[in-house]
Amino acid sequence: MTTTGERLIQLLDAYGIEIASGIPGTHNIELYRGLPDTGIRHITPRHEQGAGFLADGYARVSGKPALCITISGPGALNIATPMCQALADSVPMLVISADNKTYQRGLGEGRLHETPDLGAVMNECSRWSHVLARPDELPRVLARAFSIFRSERPGPVHLTIPLDVITASAEHVDPEPWETPLPPVPHPDGIGRAADLLNDARTPVIALGGGAANAAGLCVALAEKLDAPVTTTHNAKGILPRSHPLHVGSSPAQDAIQDLYEQADVVLAVGTELGETDYDFFFKEYARMSRCLIRIDIDPRQFSRNQRPAVAILGDSRQSLEALEPLVHARGIGTGGGRTAAVRAELAKTDHAGYAALFESLHRALPDHILVGDSTQPTYYAAFQYDATAPRSFAASSTGYGTLGFALPAALGAKLACPDRPVVALAGDGGFQYTLNELSTAVEARIPVTVLLWHNHGYGEIAANFSGAGMDPVACDIHSPDFLGLARAYGCGAVRVESHAALESALADARGSDVPTLIELPEEKFL
Repeated sequence: MTTTGERLIQLLDAYGIEIASGIPGTHNIELYRGLPDTGIRHITPRHEQGAGFLADGYARVSGKPALCITISGPGALNIATPMCQALADSVPMLVISADNKTYQRGLGEGRLHETPDLGAVMNECSRWSHVLARPDELPRVLARAFSIFRSERPGPVHLTIPLDVITASAEHVDPEPWETPLPPVPHPDGIGRAADLLNDARTPVIALGGGAANAAGLCVALAEKLDAPVTTTHNAKGILPRSHPLHVGSSPAQDAIQDLYEQADVVLAVGTELGETDYDFFFKEYARMSRCLIRIDIDPRQFSRNQRPAVAILGDSRQSLEALEPLVHARGIGTGGGRTAAVRAELAKTDHAGYAALFESLHRALPDHILVGDSTQPTYYAAFQYDATAPRSFAASSTGYGTLGFALPAALGAKLACPDRPVVALAGDGGFQYTLNELSTAVEARIPVTVLLWHNHGYGEIAANFSGAGMDPVACDIHSPDFLGLARAYGCGAVRVESHAALESALADARGSDVPTLIELPEEKFL
């Protein structure tokens, strides 16, 4: 007999799922029965947070969802934080949680892992949460999940499956995946109005978000036609080459970039929510923007959030720019390069030389690297001073939900997505202790990432916030274990470096390893 759990895994394999991450438990082992017969690779993390962040890192780099398998109760709630981070940053992942039997749910009888209404809880951290009531629903439910991943603003989808449904016969359930829709096509009227505004503009600016990552070539072509400076959010870093004369770089929250937006006669915003963590990083209340704003977004709700558009174009970024770019007149080289250079010169006055040197060491040692940052001081400065090498090559948890513990497990997912590129996790000594146990996962699965451990003996950014509020820091000085000893105990390489030359040498050495390498950076030696 083919059970629902087996049919589920067969369908996910057919939909193209390549990576699954989860911890087997009493309630979910029947979800694993069919796994060995598929091409899906399973990674066993040491905590469900690790499973969620791993799936996030994989999706950010590949653009494709990974599967997470959890138990009910503690397993599902452990993965809620990674789901919220992915929800905030529009990252696809599929989370499937086993639950008590249908007739046992919600009775409060003290069942193992009992959660009164797991679906309702998980609805708060997903694009859609559903309880599978019978095997017959499975094809339709998965079709809806993959429609969200492929044709809407992506994010986590959660599926709860009671134990009696997991083990029920699904012999009659069609094992072929359903066709999923293509993303929405932009309306010609909106495209035409946008083209007219851009063709008449004298000082246009382009603001790119992570939703533009699948249209990098079109973004470059349009910028060059318009001779327009281009700004990028965290998730858009790398869409323009770092050496491009129209690449502004830095963070949209900087005053010089806010001035650029405000002085522009037209701003074209593509795939960006214009949200606080990118555009108002310093909490100045509201981002400044041109009164003539063209927004392109796949989510209709975005047009009534944060900034009022003059033209609202609902559609996938690639299809929208494919329609718009031929209608825009090439104006030749004008003031765009000069405006970009002037903003970059102004931004350079606020750059921190210590962090800039750290990022340049990364680029010299590993020109094709992917950087995954935790919520830590160097990552905050990366928002302003780091330029990615290509689209989908920088991921950080300091935007959106702003969680800690992201960097290491997300770097594992990124490495699984791009095994031929070096992947570097950048974490502070505080945040690293949230998920450092995933070093064991990396050794076991032979996922050779490099961890840059920024060691400042505490929660340095929070201590600065205390001082800025006129208070002496409280609870920010935390105990630091022997990180090198811990890494070696897990089976990793480990080294402490105290200069940029030593860092670059250690990065080059780590590239040839088949296990992770931890490189400890004492803050006082690099600032």
